[in-house]
Amino acid sequence: MLHEPTKTKLYALKLNGMAEAYEEQRAQPRSAELAFDERFGLLVERQWLWRENRAFATRLSHARLKQPACLEDLDFSPARGLKRAVLDQLSPCDWVAHHQNIIITGPTGCGKTFVACALAQKACRTGHRVLYFYAPKLFRALSSATADGSLTKLLKKLAKVQVLVVDDWGLVKVDERQCREFLEILDDRHGHGSTIITSQFPVSAWHEVVPDPTVADALLDRLIHNAHRLELKGDSLRKRNVQP
Repeated sequence: MLHEPTKTKLYALKLNGMAEAYEEQRAQPRSAELAFDERFGLLVERQWLWRENRAFATRLSHARLKQPACLEDLDFSPARGLKRAVLDQLSPCDWVAHHQNIIITGPTGCGKTFVACALAQKACRTGHRVLYFYAPKLFRALSSATADGSLTKLLKKLAKVQVLVVDDWGLVKVDERQCREFLEILDDRHGHGSTIITSQFPVSAWHEVVPDPTVADALLDRLIHNAHRLELKGDSLRKRNVQP
């Protein structure tokens, strides 16, 4: 029988999905009743799905999202201020194709990071390259890159990613140099990539976070004019996990 050499060659060609579907068809006698075109079409479809799932897993791994979130798990309780219609609008990820940003604000513990990771995960699912950074770690990475001479390389990496997530912007004080480097990141991405920003501070208070008012104006100019803004409300969701 030729099925073993055929399966071996399929795996050697990295057609794993097709090889698995081929084995399944052989194990199902009724598959022989299908026309050749139908059986072959099922093999090709399985290979396509296997490749897409593998690519998604790779993108998700490279994204390094803080939480394993997805849009289907979002809590739309009225008290949270999270509108299902807005998330339904964002779900197809047209905002990525149009290089638009998303700004998520609200009090600590209200689920900003989860929403950001859910949107980023959907971007991964639709074929986009994503990278997550906790804001304090991003600024530490910029400082380290400046010290060891790899800043240009890091800036190029951040410019190329299609969706950049900066979580908890404004949580720690940043100096003028760090703000200017962040401005350079946003300037490189303006019109070429999308950025998701989460912050405990409302946008109206962001000038207080940036030491230089001119830099603050430039940051806001590149972030908010083409941004979707989500303003979350309510008590900390972490309280639900606290034992009485």
